[in-house]
Amino acid sequence: KSRKSDLIVSEKLDRQINNIILEFMQRSKLSRNGYINRRKILLEGLPGTGKTLTASVLATELKLPLYIVQTDKLISKYMTKLRQIFDAISQDIGIYFFDEFDSIGAERSSDNDVKEMHRVLNLFLQFIEQDTSDSIIIAATNSGRLLDQALFRRFDDVLRFDLPSSNEIKKLFELKLNKFMSSKTINQEIIDLAVGLCHADIAKACENAIK
Repeated sequence: KSRKSDLIVSEKLDRQINNIILEFMQRSKLSRNGYINRRKILLEGLPGTGKTLTASVLATELKLPLYIVQTDKLISKYMTKLRQIFDAISQDIGIYFFDEFDSIGAERSSDNDVKEMHRVLNLFLQFIEQDTSDSIIIAATNSGRLLDQALFRRFDDVLRFDLPSSNEIKKLFELKLNKFMSSKTINQEIIDLAVGLCHADIAKACENAIK
């Protein structure tokens, strides 16, 4: 039920999200002209900066179901589960959100690498490259530096989420408090106090203030 108006992000991120929405809606026209809409997306950024909300917003705006794949809880049986998930991606159009993608996407040459993760990651790379469905595949990571560089080439777009700027903080306060407090309440002092907090922390503070 999240709307795009609920999402406070930078102008660059806003344009990228709009492009994903527009290209999906015009995917048939793009296909007729030999192009593919952006549908394999990597979200990178600190916790609480809007990655999960963005997946929810895309699902709402495109009127698609949102399926969340909790990769950290599927590692032990992932070899068979991964194939089932990509079968579902092909058969049932939707938004498929691979949360905490770091658990399978870590650099293959890292010291703590294990053979099983090698196989899982290689299989994921193979599946995502072969996938030609209409579903949108989204992977979220808290740190792109941990990911295998081969992954980035498989995604159509990378959306990088940062802590909110002062202007975004002001908009977030206005969005969360507009029904309960005067806009005059949101002064520069309060904005300055919120600098360095993530979107989720600011939203929680607003909820506490309202209560």
